[in-house]
Amino acid sequence: MPGETTMNVERTWQAVEAERAGLVEMLRLLPESAWDEPSLCDGWQVRDVVAHLIQSARPTIAWILVNVIRARGDFDRAVREAAVRHARCRTSAQLLAELRGSIGVRVAVAGTTPADRLMDLLVHGQDIAIPLGIPREMPSGAARTALDRLWGQSAPFHVRTTFNGYRLAATDIGWFVGEGHLIEGSAAAILLLITGRSVALSQLGGPGAGYWISRHAEAE
Repeated sequence: MPGETTMNVERTWQAVEAERAGLVEMLRLLPESAWDEPSLCDGWQVRDVVAHLIQSARPTIAWILVNVIRARGDFDRAVREAAVRHARCRTSAQLLAELRGSIGVRVAVAGTTPADRLMDLLVHGQDIAIPLGIPREMPSGAARTALDRLWGQSAPFHVRTTFNGYRLAATDIGWFVGEGHLIEGSAAAILLLITGRSVALSQLGGPGAGYWISRHAEAE
């Protein structure tokens, strides 16, 4: 049931601020060595993910164009390389200060919404926390808003197409979409699944989960 209790714009921005503040607090307690640990994002260290969240807080069309041109038209490469460049010329203390400074920033570049900022924070927060073995709660209202946004948009994850023939159910928040083979789990696990994080597979149930895993194992 997408959209049933999706947060309005003001509440979404408040959730964005809460996620940034919570992430700052989590990072503040990390030992220095943890900043160089790998995240769930392929090829990204923890510091690179933090740099990406800093940069995505204040996006501009000019910044995007410059970095996409620099990456020869590859948007994903542009985002990755810009984050890595930013992270590698700053100390962890500087990155933490920059992330703290972004807490109250409310910027959504043309074509995006506050829900995109929220989804980015929820997913990347897990990208950092899970490899480090840190439990990180995903608030139900924020998770529902992110799930609704992903289901309702096409790029970059194309969820409706990718999961055509499946019914996705976040059992802890009563959210479900689609028809077909049932895949169920927590909102956090479903959100990680549809954004391509294989770590979520062990947290899923329903007959569709095994079917999904077997199909993708064959593809690999």
